[in-house]
Amino acid sequence: MDLQETRRHILVVDDDARLRRLLHRYLTEHGYHVTAAGDAGEAKAALNSFAFDLMVLDVMLPGQDGISLTSELRGVVDLPILLLTARGEAEDRINGLSAGADDYLVKPFDPRELLLRIATILRRTAPAAPEPQPLRFGPFVFDARRQELRRGEERIHLTDAEVSLLQILAQQPGIAVTRQQLGEQSRISGSDRAIDTQIARLRRKLEPDPKRPRHLLTKRGEGYVLRAGG
Repeated sequence: MDLQETRRHILVVDDDARLRRLLHRYLTEHGYHVTAAGDAGEAKAALNSFAFDLMVLDVMLPGQDGISLTSELRGVVDLPILLLTARGEAEDRINGLSAGADDYLVKPFDPRELLLRIATILRRTAPAAPEPQPLRFGPFVFDARRQELRRGEERIHLTDAEVSLLQILAQQPGIAVTRQQLGEQSRISGSDRAIDTQIARLRRKLEPDPKRPRHLLTKRGEGYVLRAGG
């Protein structure tokens, strides 16, 4: 996972101003957008103002502690919470997790471990991607999930390379995909000519007249596009 590519918004809550600054700088350097708060009140104000992807929350806060805040928030927002604490006893970990925390990290910790814990939580709590729906174009129906192309009741045989091309093009019907993108995302290795060759083979299965395609089109200067619909 390339953390530099993420722009998730993290709320860091800790009463130690020095640690807040360090975490703010470190997480920002690794691609996250960060908001910091010094206590539960500031954290709640931030939660009312912004949408966050995860909260890094210190247990030992002045006033309302982190475990109590976690328990309160669990009935209000669906927000992953990573607790930080100087306490390493099993009872404290159990209390934090029972309150609804997603993970628990004991101070002092290696910042690299914090990054890994955050990435793991975000990956685990990310909403599942919707399954692709079958795409109809002309007399064909392509089911990307089943890697199956049909014309009425007839199943059209596709090679692995042809399946991978259709899967990519079917993700964005009507939008041109460059040869470079097709090469990077498909199971086809080689030059642009290798892509052109596979497109030509696929057209022979899709088009009544491959020289005058109606479904798998070439958009000059942009790439190939799959035209959905009748």
